[in-house]
Amino acid sequence: MESSSVFGVRLSLKQRYFLLLCIAVGAIIFYQFTRNHPETRRMSRLEGLRANSSQFTLERKPFCILGGSIHYFRVPRAYWEDRLLKMKACGLNTLTTYVPWNLHEPERGVFNFEDHLDLEAYLRLAGSFGLWVILRPGPYICAEWDLGGLPSWLLRDQNMKLRTTYPGFTNAVNSFFNQLIKKVVPHQYSKGGPIIAVQVENEYGSYAQDKEYMPFIKEALLSRGITELLLTSDNKAGLKLGGVKGVLQTINFQKLNPDDIKYLDEIQPQKPKMVMEYWSGWFDLWGDLHHVYAAEDMIPVVTEILKLDMSINLFMFHGGTNFGFMNGAFALGMPGPKPMVTSYDYDAPLSEAGDYTTKYHLLRNLFSHYHTQPLPELPSLQERRAYHPVVIQQHLSLWDSLHFTDKPLKSERPVNMENLPVNNKNGQSYGYTLYETTITSGGVINSNNNVRDRALVFVDKHFVGVMDYKIQELALPDGKGRRTLSLLVENCGRVNYGKTLDEQRKGLVGDIELNKRLLRDFIIHSLDMKPGFVNRLETAGHWASMRQRPTFPGFFQARLYVNSFPKDTFIKLPGWIKGVIFINGKNLGRYWSIGPQQTLYVPGPWLHRGDNQVLSYLHLHEPTIQGKLLSKCPSTIHMHIYIPTRFFLHHFNQLNPILAKVGT
Repeated sequence: MESSSVFGVRLSLKQRYFLLLCIAVGAIIFYQFTRNHPETRRMSRLEGLRANSSQFTLERKPFCILGGSIHYFRVPRAYWEDRLLKMKACGLNTLTTYVPWNLHEPERGVFNFEDHLDLEAYLRLAGSFGLWVILRPGPYICAEWDLGGLPSWLLRDQNMKLRTTYPGFTNAVNSFFNQLIKKVVPHQYSKGGPIIAVQVENEYGSYAQDKEYMPFIKEALLSRGITELLLTSDNKAGLKLGGVKGVLQTINFQKLNPDDIKYLDEIQPQKPKMVMEYWSGWFDLWGDLHHVYAAEDMIPVVTEILKLDMSINLFMFHGGTNFGFMNGAFALGMPGPKPMVTSYDYDAPLSEAGDYTTKYHLLRNLFSHYHTQPLPELPSLQERRAYHPVVIQQHLSLWDSLHFTDKPLKSERPVNMENLPVNNKNGQSYGYTLYETTITSGGVINSNNNVRDRALVFVDKHFVGVMDYKIQELALPDGKGRRTLSLLVENCGRVNYGKTLDEQRKGLVGDIELNKRLLRDFIIHSLDMKPGFVNRLETAGHWASMRQRPTFPGFFQARLYVNSFPKDTFIKLPGWIKGVIFINGKNLGRYWSIGPQQTLYVPGPWLHRGDNQVLSYLHLHEPTIQGKLLSKCPSTIHMHIYIPTRFFLHHFNQLNPILAKVGT
């Protein structure tokens, strides 16, 4: 009995020591958290962001928004924390992000807010770091994103009028907002969350097709429980038509024009002024030069904006990547749209891979003067690793991959991508569509400008040429008997800005002629290259070794062996012309030898120890810059995974600084 009592006392002392240890650890953690997040600790949450005078107030105290844009859907979820901490360390106090409708509702009535699309997790993370949030939920976002973030299934309606009060559009918006806004409401400032403002649509003044539309979107937000400050966002020209009663207007620009600021003051006197999009760089188009906006040009403008007591949001602070087929296209002043590149580095202060740039360090120094406490220490950079070249081991012809796709459609006439009876009757959104029909002669094929956006043309699987917006006629070789004409049409990316949104159907959008006679009786294959298709391909038993000469287009398979903890890297395909590349089933994006982009970002979290599956879809028979056709077998081509120079996006072919002049 006595020994048991002594043992009990000893056990009790251990418990006490353990309890004291836990309290001490907890106190240290609490101290560190509150030291780095003083706003969260001190804020009483009585009155949110207000615009009742010439300066914003938060809790009735003057407040300057030092904001930056980071889109959660352009950054691997594993790196959300890294990017937000780097934002905090730069001296920013507010995060802005769009919400991409097309990712969250890929099929009508099917919603996805999981994994890398977990918006609520992103908002909670921002709040835990003491960052406020301006949410820009659309439904249209622009963002150099396919169709400005609108889902392609909207275009199944031949009478669709996007961004208007057309019932087919408003019904879809209401359905989406029913799901989205209920997730957003609990994260508002008034409920203890980080959201201090919400944007009503985006840059509507540059579109302005329906006077009732903006009031509809405003009411759609208010009626679902949005109570924080509402904003609109337009360039100077758009301010005249983009506003809505009771909503604060903000302006977008890169170069500071005093007349623009004066105009903003005139249309809403005694209101705070904000640059919602201060363009810290610009986007790139395939085949164009890379855009660079020099730090020495940017910093004086940001300095002057702050001296004018204006709030600012850097678009972008960190651009990230247009993974997969999500890049948009640009159409203003061009005969046909030009697709945007996979990288969304944007020449932003934080690079595509999360590196600090000269802009970052200069901005950090500037913003530090607007804080009473020292800024947090700089988070360490993610490690990089250069891996050995990867040798192609197997290949599979595109024609042999067709039985891994959905059942083809037989149709008398061509059917555009969005109206194909696939994906639970939601049509095909992205990728490629193969149209095949029978011909009995050669001659001249005419697309009537109905190819959207680019078609490789084959006769009996032999490559004939390319058709696009510029090349609308092509000679077909003579031959005897019945032959198969194939048009493999690539959706290169839908326009994301301007007044042609309703015209963004892809594939063959109308009739094709051969010798001025309409072609009929098509077999149409959907090649959207979604994860299910890629997984079926990788496990297929039809792959041929590289000893056999490949046919093109085709898929090429290799393995990257990683013998340690995976690190970020980049992939380059010297000698390859155009296509898409997948790592472990994830679509890294498009590559194209015409540049300016020459490498694709490979996030370390998408790799794992051991073998990693590398799958490339390749168009081989395409003109090079010199106009010659590449005919070499790619068995000798390696895919080099390597570390580029720190500012690799600034070292593309013929990189001259160019400043764009139109809105995002």
